[in-house]
Order: sequence, then structure tokens, then C-alpha cells
Amino acid sequence: MLESTSKLHVHEQLVSLLGNPSPVILDIGCNDGTDTKRFVELCPEARFYCFEPDPRAVVRFKKNLHSALDKVRLFEIAISDRNGKIDFHPSNGDGEVEEWDLSGSIRRPKNHLAEYEWVRFDKPISVETRRLDDWSSEAKLDKIDLIWMDVQGAESDVIAGGKRALSNTRFIYTEYSDRELYEGQLSLNAILELLPSFEVVRLYPRAVEGDVLLRNTNC
Repeated sequence: MLESTSKLHVHEQLVSLLGNPSPVILDIGCNDGTDTKRFVELCPEARFYCFEPDPRAVVRFKKNLHSALDKVRLFEIAISDRNGKIDFHPSNGDGEVEEWDLSGSIRRPKNHLAEYEWVRFDKPISVETRRLDDWSSEAKLDKIDLIWMDVQGAESDVIAGGKRALSNTRFIYTEYSDRELYEGQLSLNAILELLPSFEVVRLYPRAVEGDVLLRNTNC
């Protein structure tokens, strides 16, 4: 069922939709843990696996989640279509938004440079990366209830390296943009073409970009 709604209470909506007191939740591109912390508060019995390659955000994550680190496993890696090392393009900001690390990506910025002129990208750094399929196999995860994904244009990389894991994932919540803010970034329609078993549950739109909740019709 296609439905547009506000993002204001999205965490509560998702926990209710999962209908499971101890779901498996992956936060891919967790940054400082703001969303993870909200999920921990709403669903303290859940199993959380978080992924973040930016060392600045990792420091803030550990600070923000210090009282819940026994419930959350943090992996300081990027999830992509390969194993090994990959270039990560850390973001920064000018003026009052210095240390802006919310736009970093394994994809090189493209239209982002013109759309958000106050965001700059520093020299790429090499970070560890893993395919979701390989990681989930090692973690022995047979089913994933929710993937909360904020990977700044690298959605296709996550999908390419996680086809098996995604086939056993009930819900995916992800950002999308139709403006190719990063090189090779897919539109929402293109993302859906890569995920034929998923259907749109809700849109959280912002002009030509926003967030979308997808449901696996095979689960």
C-alpha cells in the first residue's frame, strides 16, 4: 500500500509494524547513533548491528550510546559490494556547520557539490568494507527484521553485495534521491528495480528526494 506520511514518528511506526519484541535491526551508515538510540529506547530487547566507517562519527556514536553498548554491536566498516578496502569521501562544512560528517560516502560527490555549496568533501580516506552477504553469513543471521540504511548514494553497492541477506530481510528503510547527488546514485525507481520482491509501504518525501519504507513480499 503506497502511503505518504510525516517522518516525525517513523521510529515508533516501524517498531509497531515489526510486531516483534526482539527484532534484528541493522543500522547501515549509523553515524553518531541518533537513530539507533531511539530504537533502543523503543525496543530494548532488539538485537542491533551498526555500521559506520567515518572515525569522527564513531567517536560520537560511542559517546551517545555509552549506556547501551552492551545491547549494540558497532562495526567500524562500510557495507558495499566488495570485501577489503574502499575509498570513503568524508564530508565537512563551512561556517557554523564545521565538522559536518553527515554527507560522507563511498561514492564521490556529484550534484551534491552544487546543491549544498556549504558542504565540502575532504581528501578520501581508505576504510575497511564488507559485503552484507559475507558479513551476515559470518554473523549467522538467518533473518533480518529491519535494515535502516543511510549510505549517501551507495544504495546500489549495498544491494549488490547483499542479495542473499536482503532476500531474508522483512523491511528496508532508506534514503533516496533522483538528483544523483553522488556519482552513480540510483533514483527511487532504479532502487526498486534492483529489489523486485520489495514493495513501497510508505514514502517520507522531500521534493525529489526523501526516505522510503519497503517491505519484502516474500517474507
